[in-house]
Amino acid sequence: MSELRGKTFLVSGANTGIGKETVRVLAGRGARVVLAGRSEDKTRAAIREIADETGNTDLDYLPLDLGDLASVRAAAATFLASGERLDVLLNNAGLAGKRGMTASGFELAFGTNHVGTFLLTELLRDHVAATGPGRIVNVASTGHYRAKGIDWDAVRRPSVTRTAFDEYCVSKLANVLHARELARRMEGTGVTTYSLHPGAIASDVWREVPFGVRHVMKLFMKSTADGARTSLYCATSPDVAGESGRYYDDERVKEPSRVVTDELAAELWSRSEAWVAEPAAS
Repeated sequence: MSELRGKTFLVSGANTGIGKETVRVLAGRGARVVLAGRSEDKTRAAIREIADETGNTDLDYLPLDLGDLASVRAAAATFLASGERLDVLLNNAGLAGKRGMTASGFELAFGTNHVGTFLLTELLRDHVAATGPGRIVNVASTGHYRAKGIDWDAVRRPSVTRTAFDEYCVSKLANVLHARELARRMEGTGVTTYSLHPGAIASDVWREVPFGVRHVMKLFMKSTADGARTSLYCATSPDVAGESGRYYDDERVKEPSRVVTDELAAELWSRSEAWVAEPAAS
């Protein structure tokens, strides 16, 4: 199949798990894919593997550490300087099960999964609109239903729960809220937005969970190939071309958590803009 030939996708967290499987399918369908991630060695190895398997060599690496806002700005600048089109931004990268803070001063999961993703999207969304009808896809999680809301103070402090799962769920709630508010702001531009639950997937997102617990968890999880299906559906299916800002699970629209409101989405957006604003020159 080559129905995606001529289209460019940027996929974060693309060298392993769901992201890698997503790239594999996109490449097999003829797309150009830019794989963004922290590890150049792992990403270039994934590129070689996917190119050998699909015959598609139109794959490139973009350095990106979502926990470091300077790295996010550099990645966006590098991509924009290339002058190439961007049809779909697929915010796939995610971190779970590790405690701490990001280099930019946020709780580790929230800073990586939301703040860095928010900034990358802000820096590239006008380019997606300029390319033509495009899409921005956030890989969230059913875990967002567990979050009771967002503690604005807690997201600026180190993780406090033992597994950091509660913090992960808040970050995934933010992914859903981000896609919702982004849809409102992109209305009329030709760009549509989506958030989704990929399923409970045996992927490297759980790499920081202790080995014994991780092994048992993965026995009950789906494969990365299954996990990529809803990402691919939101990124490419003509069935959802006219929809925007909605949440998907198993390739179907699903009602998100009751916590997902226009008011909370707007507040998150306002705070996120302030968080990523560069300090004024003195």
